Amino acid sequence: MDAQRLKDSFDQVAGEGDAVALFFYSDLFVRNPHLRDMFPIGMTGQRDKLLRALGHIVSRVDDLPALVPFLQQLGRDHRRFGIVAEHYPHVGASLLATLRHFSGTAWTDDIESDWTAAYTLVAKVMLEAADENALSTPAWWNGQVVAVERRRFDISVLRVQPDRPLPYTPGQSVALEVPSRLRHWRYYSMANAPRPDQTVDFHVRLVDGGPVSPVLVRGMQAGDRVRMGAPIGTLTLDEGSGRDVLLVAGSTGLAPLKAILEQIAGRPAPPRVHLFFGARTRDGLYDLEDLTKLAGEFTWLTVVPAVSDEPGGHGFSSMLQSGDDGVEHGNLSDVVARRGPWDGHDAYVCGPSAMVGHTVEQLTRLGVPRDRIRLETFADAQR
Repeated sequence: MDAQRLKDSFDQVAGEGDAVALFFYSDLFVRNPHLRDMFPIGMTGQRDKLLRALGHIVSRVDDLPALVPFLQQLGRDHRRFGIVAEHYPHVGASLLATLRHFSGTAWTDDIESDWTAAYTLVAKVMLEAADENALSTPAWWNGQVVAVERRRFDISVLRVQPDRPLPYTPGQSVALEVPSRLRHWRYYSMANAPRPDQTVDFHVRLVDGGPVSPVLVRGMQAGDRVRMGAPIGTLTLDEGSGRDVLLVAGSTGLAPLKAILEQIAGRPAPPRVHLFFGARTRDGLYDLEDLTKLAGEFTWLTVVPAVSDEPGGHGFSSMLQSGDDGVEHGNLSDVVARRGPWDGHDAYVCGPSAMVGHTVEQLTRLGVPRDRIRLETFADAQR
């Protein structure tokens, strides 16, 4: 298998954009009509995921230590869709047909051999991971919504009771599916550390055009059902560190950081923790009341709320300081920077991708080593 030849081949095919995924799924469903019901009715998001996954795999095809964990997680994730071993040859056949079609005269026996070898490896790693995972973990958990709290028109907090214990580490996420949007799975982080009653909270923000978030925010009621995939994610607390902790949350990116905060609160001797919670406007600080209570209860916790826009839409300069109500004014990353230094802290950042990127830039500029900054974005996950 020639890695560079594979990369060159994919670059040529990927240049055709969405037509590639459209051809692939059309070919797959024409050859195997019984597979159509395993996918959502609207396929736009699914087509995007296919190209992203292929691009990720090909870019790392010559770096197996980095690629294998990604493939293993992909194999485990596919269990919730009902994917089994017999489906992989069908997918492989349609993938080769797609690549051959868009390669045109550049397609050769050598390239076909490369892609066949690559897909065989991918399928093997995914299947082995799925089979091993099936020995100890269900493909999904059934959950019942036991409480719904609508914090504002586009944000709700849901409490869900799983049908069996859901083992997770604070900071991790699960994929959610609702009955009215079958096969549309979207990732949401648990907003609490594990509880004795096993219930979990989700902070959900409505995303325009999303198939899942509008249902979760506006349509869910106590008694409704959801399905949850297995927990994933690495935005987890470094238990071996003795450093103080910086938490930076934008909007509902607060959820995993609040779970980590609960985990820290359970320690015999918690470190100093600074939690920055940002939104565009004051009413976007949907959980500030509870965070303020926690700060009053825990002497080691400092909560700093921040807003970047006036309610009327007028932007704040990053030079503005806190208002009379204690809410800082400015972009969240700038607020964090001016309240530093943070070079002696472990940092955890979650929220919109632009905010996360700017915060990481500010922290590294201020001397926080990159390997002490853990992050997660939700630009594409929460829809």
